[in-house]
Amino acid sequence: MRQTAELAVIGGSGLYALLDDVRERPVDTPYGSPSDPVMLAEIGGRRIAFLPRHGRDHRYPPHRIPYRANLWALRSLGVRQILAPCAVGGLRPELGPGTFVLPDQLVDRTSGRAQTYYDRGAVHVPFADPYCPVGRRTVRETADAQAVSVRDGGTMVVVEGPRFSTRAESAWYAGMGGSVVNMTGHPEAVLARELALCYTAIALVTDYDAGVQAGEGVTQEDVFKVFAENIATLRDLLLRAIVALPEERDCPCSHSLDGIVLPIELP
Repeated sequence: MRQTAELAVIGGSGLYALLDDVRERPVDTPYGSPSDPVMLAEIGGRRIAFLPRHGRDHRYPPHRIPYRANLWALRSLGVRQILAPCAVGGLRPELGPGTFVLPDQLVDRTSGRAQTYYDRGAVHVPFADPYCPVGRRTVRETADAQAVSVRDGGTMVVVEGPRFSTRAESAWYAGMGGSVVNMTGHPEAVLARELALCYTAIALVTDYDAGVQAGEGVTQEDVFKVFAENIATLRDLLLRAIVALPEERDCPCSHSLDGIVLPIELP
């Protein structure tokens, strides 16, 4: 097996056994080590990389994930397209546990996270549409072919964590147009854009966030339980979508650095 990849999945809770017959590839980056050695495999003739976002032993909480190292490591292996499944809380009554959402917008409510590779020079990447339109279309069409219901579009609010939201915060996020809430979607998406990578989030709603309904707030046990109940469907969707992604890119993501003089050399 070649020690490179063209596509990648950055996975969260419960996806560490996504690929079979894998080879581990340790990668060093200028930003330290990624969350784990990258796992390489071949699916349908495509070279795939998988990186556990939190580490296989879940040692990295959301605010401590080495996001810059993770994205840099994947690009250095040849990856140019990324699917990023994640667990989210639903901010709207119609987005209950077990719902799949393909967000098309993002609101950053994190603080203190390193969120750029460009600490010098004028590098302002376009980010009006955070997710790859081709990746989103591919996942949507793959889901339709599998008769998997996916909500197309929505705003993902990314919070610092690791705590869950208060009821007031949850109601505020919903009031300003949020659809789902998550702790890892930023800076992952913007770092991918800074490296001219295609990035597509696939959100699985694991709970109603605190402000959506009365009763007890969300618990970690709730999140893990619902994710486990839907892991087979998500895994199948990912594997089929990976193979369906186009081999050649001509989406806006691939042109995000056109005309910009970079202060660093990309891998």
